[in-house]
Amino acid sequence: MIGESAGIKSPLWHSLGIKELELELETSFGTGLTEKEVSNRLEHFGANIIPEGKSETIFSLFIRQFKSPLIYILLFASGIIFALKETTDGIIILVVLLFNAVIGSIQEGRATRTLSALKKFVKTNTTVLRDGKEIIIPDTEIVPGDVMFLIEGEKVAADARIIEANSLAIDESALTGESLPVTKSTNFLGPQKIPLINKKNIAFRGTNIISGHGKAVVFGTGINSEIGKISQKIAGIDTEIPLRANIRYLSRLIVATVVSLSAFLFFFGIFVNQVPAREMFKTVVSLAVSIIPEGLPIIITLVLATGVWRMAKRNALVKKLQAVEALGQARIIAVDKTGTITKNEMIVRKVYAGGKVFEIGGFGYDPASDIKFDGKSAVGANHEELILAGKIATLCSDARVIYIEKDKTWKISGDPTEAAMLVFGEKMGFKKDGLAEEMPPLGEVPFNHKIKFHAVSHKNDKKQFITIAGAPEVILNRSKNILEMGKISPLTAEKKSSLLKTLHGLSSEGLRIIGFGFKEETLRENFILNEKDTENTIFCGFYCIEDSIRPEVRESVDLARSAGVKIVMITGDYKVTAMAIGRQADIFRDGDEVITGEEFEKLSENEIDQKVEKTTIFAQVSPDDKMKIIESYRRRGEIIAMTGDGINDAPSLVAADLGVAMGKIGTEVAKEAADIVLLDDNFGTVISAIEEGRSIYKTTKKVILYLFSTSLGELLTITVALFIKLPLPILAAQILWLNLVTDGFLDVALAMEPKEKDLLKKSFEHPSKYIIDKLSVKRMVVMAIPMMLGTLYLFTQTYQTDIVKAWTISLTTLAVFQWLNAWNCKSEDHSIFKTNPLENKFLIAATFMVVLLQLFALYNPFMQKILHTTPLSPADWVPIILISFSVIVVEEVRKFYARRKLVLQLT
Repeated sequence: MIGESAGIKSPLWHSLGIKELELELETSFGTGLTEKEVSNRLEHFGANIIPEGKSETIFSLFIRQFKSPLIYILLFASGIIFALKETTDGIIILVVLLFNAVIGSIQEGRATRTLSALKKFVKTNTTVLRDGKEIIIPDTEIVPGDVMFLIEGEKVAADARIIEANSLAIDESALTGESLPVTKSTNFLGPQKIPLINKKNIAFRGTNIISGHGKAVVFGTGINSEIGKISQKIAGIDTEIPLRANIRYLSRLIVATVVSLSAFLFFFGIFVNQVPAREMFKTVVSLAVSIIPEGLPIIITLVLATGVWRMAKRNALVKKLQAVEALGQARIIAVDKTGTITKNEMIVRKVYAGGKVFEIGGFGYDPASDIKFDGKSAVGANHEELILAGKIATLCSDARVIYIEKDKTWKISGDPTEAAMLVFGEKMGFKKDGLAEEMPPLGEVPFNHKIKFHAVSHKNDKKQFITIAGAPEVILNRSKNILEMGKISPLTAEKKSSLLKTLHGLSSEGLRIIGFGFKEETLRENFILNEKDTENTIFCGFYCIEDSIRPEVRESVDLARSAGVKIVMITGDYKVTAMAIGRQADIFRDGDEVITGEEFEKLSENEIDQKVEKTTIFAQVSPDDKMKIIESYRRRGEIIAMTGDGINDAPSLVAADLGVAMGKIGTEVAKEAADIVLLDDNFGTVISAIEEGRSIYKTTKKVILYLFSTSLGELLTITVALFIKLPLPILAAQILWLNLVTDGFLDVALAMEPKEKDLLKKSFEHPSKYIIDKLSVKRMVVMAIPMMLGTLYLFTQTYQTDIVKAWTISLTTLAVFQWLNAWNCKSEDHSIFKTNPLENKFLIAATFMVVLLQLFALYNPFMQKILHTTPLSPADWVPIILISFSVIVVEEVRKFYARRKLVLQLT
């Protein structure tokens, strides 16, 4: 053990016997470690902490905003402009870059909060045995080999093998996803590797001790604990949100275009057109400025921020702006069962008693409900067997259920299964305290993993009333008689066989079955209840318990399916339970496949990729399996969103394209790891967020289409002019005016486009790998060509007699083209004449504003000097406006054929 950190392979701790543990860990279970040995091990293994990552300063975030190929080009362009003594243009570029950097710095902020939350989550004190004495120490001082005490209500401070267990139950739901507390034991579990969920003799760091007490010997501290291993995985995961990848791709494309085209045109101009080098420098700078959409970072931020605001109104807190758009592109949503699909609230849904199946209504731990048999109310003297079932449930439960007035919710303490039984008893009219006064408790046999039942004895007049509840097969085997139709009769082999068939049928519904019975004996003095006293009981029936499906889940799953989004369920629960829950939620249908973690480990990557296509339920999976599932979907080209609430979900929340955590029941670790937090824990909010994300995706495409089509129009205008040996038709300062002022208002207005209707009622088109797809490129070309032709035509009519007026006409023509083109970009296939112009009042206001600003640029003496413009007469405006409408004509023609093609495809 001492050499583990030096590379010696650690044993399978669950597989060692008690004596082997003592030898392997070089400790004494009777006296614990000595202080000297503790000091040596602290030096060797380090403190029991999870290291935090380095946090980034505001300054470092600010500097990082300039690490982009687009920014490098603009900085280089501004340097050339300053060298050519065009100071105004250079200052404009630098101000834009500075503004973008400030906005970017404010929006960034993930850093290492996840690791910090992991450390905070497990901070506690622990009682350990050292030098033969019990002492309380901070958990940071625990070392391998320490014997620590496991006490009800406390958190486990380190991974440890249990060496004593007395009715010990630990809630591991945050780590394994298993909703039920795990009853712990000291039993040897065999030499093979087994999932975390099955390690009944191991206590894991950060999990909660629900009941009982025990001792354990520590073997894993700090990063060697399961939580520590998760933190290491999180630190090593580098995932990229789709929009960021798209912007990075666009940046590279623009850089390649700028560099190659500028170099080619520079040398072409010098050696072919005999243009002076200084003039060509100005030209290529103008070219670079025309290609780069300077306002893109700001406008993308605005689009996403608008979506964040809308999603916040729907109780979805977005922690990363770009995550909003990723959710809109998601084709797969992997959901955690416990806490996402289900409420993690146990409820008795059915009771089989007296040969009848009673249906129990209600939600969660609220005692209000209706109880029915054969569709009719079943409360009253006519169903004495049901009343007895309620009485036994109350007497045989150690849990407590409390109503929290402030939160208007029911909270439990103790085992959730027994809490469900207690609530059922209350539905039948029994109160725990009142019944205890009427029938004082005499003794108890606590539930444990070995006996698999819980028995309690109560005084009932001069008799003792023994109740028993537990695993149904165990209760049947301990029963001699059966209560049927109000009569007690022998439990024959034939009746037992029939009951087992009933049990199988109820189990296949995904219900957790608890058998129950009773026994009545003459009251004895100094009676102590033991296991033998629970034999030869009277079998009464089954409690059928479910973890309640969230009421909104089924509708949300159906809505997601109609929207072309596949929902898959990932859980640590067993296969049968997972299938039943999946069917209830409509996630699992006929023809779908289920795969378990054990089966998953035996598959190759290719086999996994083939399996996930038809699989909708992944059961008994480990955190490592979750990562493999995500990687498989990514290899298939899918964008995947992952939901979760526990510590074990953190690596997959980080690794997925989008991590979604539950805000109420989620651990701090999960919330820090996620990109989006659902404040109301409502699964329906995920679907609403998808709708918002799709709206943002479409709006982003509209804005990028607008910006790049206008940039392409400017690029073609300059490039073609150079090839046909015309003077530069538009200057760098004028291009900046178009890109930052004209575009700056119109792209903001497009970013405020209202959400399209029926985004979730039709299957969403599979998103292109890149946000600029073939259709977008086609539309850009269709829009850019008339811009180039119209501008150059009007420029050639004037430049030989008045170059300043020619520049002014080119500037104004491109401006009007852009005004009209913004309205073109509102829809991919709907005619501009059939859309409601009043639905986006921002676009109306922006169009009005840019018209006024363009008039200001032409007729204000100060602006004339900066932009090299001159006033235009009304006669000059007429051809500009008429020619500019050509961009609407060609796009309307394209839209007409697009609609026609769609109709033909549908028919």
